[in-house]
Amino acid sequence: MGRTGVGRAHAPPPSGWSTAGTVAAYAAAIVAFAYALVSLYWAVGGHGLLSTVGGYVEHFARQGGALPVLVALAAVVAKVAGGLLALALVRPWGRVVPRGWLLLSSAGASALLLVYGGLAVAAAALVLSGVIHPSAGVDRTALRWHLGVWDLWFLVWGILLALATAGYWRQAVTGTPRAKPEHRIHR
Repeated sequence: MGRTGVGRAHAPPPSGWSTAGTVAAYAAAIVAFAYALVSLYWAVGGHGLLSTVGGYVEHFARQGGALPVLVALAAVVAKVAGGLLALALVRPWGRVVPRGWLLLSSAGASALLLVYGGLAVAAAALVLSGVIHPSAGVDRTALRWHLGVWDLWFLVWGILLALATAGYWRQAVTGTPRAKPEHRIHR
């Protein structure tokens, strides 16, 4: 015999907004996990692209020792936690976290990422365009990397997490049930 849908509840098709929120949550998780991999690479001693970070962080990482490794590992843990937070908004296992806590955590994390990434990108753009003239010397190469990659990465992650959070909030307000796995009975 074939498969049947016995015992399967028929939910209304997802709205465009909830679909966009789901896509944004997965994209935010991918961005977070990819950024965690970069930090992990540096934590285990990799030096590629370290010069593009510049400043104190580059100097700190190149001096070696346990402290820079621990700081890089803490960054890995924070970025992985951010990826898991994004997934908790859309995956069934995320239902173990009360809606209010999940909403507050994801809204706070997205706000932090948006503010940090946005301010860093704006500051780099203002310095590189000559609007702001810092009194100290500037590593323009590292600043270009911050503008186009490192700080922009935080900003994009924040935007995606904010979209995912908005989709989650919309589901919470409208009472739309969170994603549930389909259960099929096979005969």
